Amino acid sequence: MRSIWKGVISFGLVSIPVKLYSATEERDVTFHQVRRSDGSRIRYKRVAVADGEEVPFSEIAKGYELPGGETVVLTDEDFANLPLSTSRAIEVLEFVPLEQVDPIYFAKSYYLEPDRTGSKPYVLLRDALVASGRVGLVKIAIRQREQLATLRVRDKVFVLETMLWPDEVRVPDFPFVDEDVQVRPQELQMATSLIETMAADFDPGRFTDEYRAALTEVIDAKIAGREIVSPPAEEKAEPAGDLMAALRASIEAARAGRGDGPAGGKEAAAEDAATEEAEAAPAKARRGGRRAAGAGAAGGGADEGAGRSGRARKPAAKEGSAKGAGAKGTRKEADGGKSGERRAAARRSA
Repeated sequence: MRSIWKGVISFGLVSIPVKLYSATEERDVTFHQVRRSDGSRIRYKRVAVADGEEVPFSEIAKGYELPGGETVVLTDEDFANLPLSTSRAIEVLEFVPLEQVDPIYFAKSYYLEPDRTGSKPYVLLRDALVASGRVGLVKIAIRQREQLATLRVRDKVFVLETMLWPDEVRVPDFPFVDEDVQVRPQELQMATSLIETMAADFDPGRFTDEYRAALTEVIDAKIAGREIVSPPAEEKAEPAGDLMAALRASIEAARAGRGDGPAGGKEAAAEDAATEEAEAAPAKARRGGRRAAGAGAAGGGADEGAGRSGRARKPAAKEGSAKGAGAKGTRKEADGGKSGERRAAARRSA
């Protein structure tokens, strides 16, 4: 067992260092909510009612709602500043007869183990409490909540039973309590005889949870018949920013491998522009649909053609002039030849 609280039993001027352990545990069969088709787990998100946005745990605080609908927000600092005299002490208030404590007040049971230096005063208080025939009424603060509790002995170990406060116990306000219901003496005698017939000593080991046993058999039968599913692995989407950073790093690594060095100047600007265009492309495609995609393709071709002509303009200027002059001379010669042929044909016809 693992202790959940450490402190001292404050008994007059005596302090007994102890550790607190949960004395009980539920053995119920637990389930998860899953999708019926493949057993995938169902997850829940904390969202704000005002806008539906998911709220991280670090931004969640406790709120106390007022009758008018307003909310008072309390932070961890507000709770930390509350005075709790019993934050690390089990304060013994008085010793009372156990039969005077109604079991309706009991909430949860804990074991108390003495620290190595507190064994002797622990045993001393334990034996004295058994001899008195009473239980200790104490105060303790667990998880920032102060509670009443009783301190009794079970199997030579202190058992701390946390209790409800008196205003937390409801009053059974039922109409039949005030009604005048007549019960005949013969009926009362028969009921008393039935109780005596069924009387026995308390032995909780004679009883079992039949529902839990039957449910376990159903689960075991499904396992034996291989009626099980393997939920698909949970997909974790990688943020776009991380992907672009990885692409940039890959480009730099590739350049370093070729010996080109890191991108700089115009190349770096071109890469940044390409990155921005790649990040904005999905949104543009969604807004524009097929027409925007076609227009984008046409624009891309025009830009590409303009880029090629811009790159070739200066180096090929002289070559282009020479070709133009040669073409003009060829056209003149062709025109002159055709004119001579037309004049010769006219003379023959004459």
